[in-house]
Amino acid sequence: MNNDGFQTIDWHAPWIAPYARLGRAAAQQVQVGASVAQALNALIASGQAPDPGVRFVPQAALPVGQAYEQFIWQQGGVPTRDNLHDFFNGLVWLHFPQAKRRLNHIHGSAVVAQGVGQRRGALRDALTLLDENGALLLAPAPLQQLLHQALHARQWQRLFVQLRPLWQQAQLLIVGHALLEKLIFPRKPMTAHVYQAFTAMNFASDLDVVDAWLAADFGAEHLAGKPFAPLPVLGVPQWWAENQNFSFYDDTMVFRPARAALA
Repeated sequence: MNNDGFQTIDWHAPWIAPYARLGRAAAQQVQVGASVAQALNALIASGQAPDPGVRFVPQAALPVGQAYEQFIWQQGGVPTRDNLHDFFNGLVWLHFPQAKRRLNHIHGSAVVAQGVGQRRGALRDALTLLDENGALLLAPAPLQQLLHQALHARQWQRLFVQLRPLWQQAQLLIVGHALLEKLIFPRKPMTAHVYQAFTAMNFASDLDVVDAWLAADFGAEHLAGKPFAPLPVLGVPQWWAENQNFSFYDDTMVFRPARAALA
């Protein structure tokens, strides 16, 4: 396995900082020869990470023809390749185990009910989008409403310039493992899909609290409606030096206006 990618992770970057403590420990194990699955399981066995209710297994454990989500749901093992993509997936599992189990239950149930098939359908598409590219925008209740309203309307100047002081009390928390992987080499167009929750959630620094709320909020019907709003992550205040110049947000190829405004 090529370990070079693990050496390039900037654990001080704001988007990866919530995962840094466990992430550093796992990455160090990989760099001295452990597989990704072994490194993640070692965190659980040592008590550094709470038991997520699953274990990480080699990709070869997934039987040919069986759906990945169905295998996790039925076997309690997460097929894990030796790459950064699955490494970050494992870190999200360790930090948000209740939410990941809930998503997997919904996804696995859908696979069993509908079969694998060529068309995944709206629900499975939404589950995959959240799992790969999702994020949460958390803030105290009054501020959260203002930020979410501006985000939903794609009012970028309002969200990032006029309401900029509010971001001191807000947090964008990335839960999509593919996006975490891509952000190793950040580029301006990189966009998260912010989950529009069914029930309100105030800002909480304790990820266990966020995890429990998120798991309770997930419902198949709500998720099938693709309740997401796109957010170019490098626009978040303090996440990228260039956005201190407010002309950063004038790039309509990245900060696109709402479709209604284009009509």
